[in-house]
Amino acid sequence: MSIMKEFKEFAVKGNVIDMAVGIVIGVAFGKIISSFVADVIMPPIGVFIGGVDFSSLAFTIREASGDLPAVLISYGKFIQTLIDFLVIAFVIFMALKGINSLKKPAEEAPAEPPKPSNEEVLLKEIRDLLKERK
Repeated sequence: MSIMKEFKEFAVKGNVIDMAVGIVIGVAFGKIISSFVADVIMPPIGVFIGGVDFSSLAFTIREASGDLPAVLISYGKFIQTLIDFLVIAFVIFMALKGINSLKKPAEEAPAEPPKPSNEEVLLKEIRDLLKERK
């Protein structure tokens, strides 16, 4: 089998297409979550902590001189990204916890006992007939 034919079979398989669709939807969902955190969650947190903007915090290694820009270690952006991650993780955790709490009542419903097999039904009938004879 030629390599091109093998590649075509691989690329057209449903799993690869499903994975691609999942990745695209995941990226779009990531943008929604990022916007939710940046535009809805972080402003109240910013007010709560006194309006501190971590992204502007930096340590200057070398000042700007002439055509050369300053060299900075922007630890504030890292702190902001870390806070964003923790908030996103918490929001996703709470959303999944809510979704799972909605699913649990249906899952915890007692299952019907399994139907007896034909052999079990026949054996019970034979047992009952033998009891009637005695």
